[in-house]
Amino acid sequence: MPEDAPPGTLGEADPARPGAGEVTASLVVEAPVERVFAAFIEWDRQGEWIPMTRVRLVEGDGGAGSLVEAVTALGPAVLRDQIRVVRVDPPYEVLVVHTGPVLRGPGVLRCTPLRGDRTHIVWHEWFQLPAGLAGQVLRPMLWPGSKAGFTLALRRFARLVETGVLP
Repeated sequence: MPEDAPPGTLGEADPARPGAGEVTASLVVEAPVERVFAAFIEWDRQGEWIPMTRVRLVEGDGGAGSLVEAVTALGPAVLRDQIRVVRVDPPYEVLVVHTGPVLRGPGVLRCTPLRGDRTHIVWHEWFQLPAGLAGQVLRPMLWPGSKAGFTLALRRFARLVETGVLP
């Protein structure tokens, strides 16, 4: 299959290429940027704040080149996400690429320091959705649900950071 195949066709397009499924969530955390960033890259602890998801570092030290696996389960439905860490620029930005068979596409978390030891975080993902029936089934589950899911996750994350549970 050609490397420049249109997004949304499984296994054909470069996973680093943005897809049509785009999700963004953001909020302000009442904590300094260094703490917020450190908490976010605690890969093995992301399951504490991402709903219905177990996350683990599969290879590497959590920095660039590392592989992270996130498994989300809703009843009998299980979605396994493989995430390659592309760049870590502490304490401001993490770039990743979802490389799994279903979820593919780039993502970024940005932390912006604010006055008063507060941090604005933005979590943005561009997913390539599978074509055909799989895409038709996944699309309503991911959009707009993932916007709500991302926002819920960030609220949980903020609460854990603000109360000192993370990092």
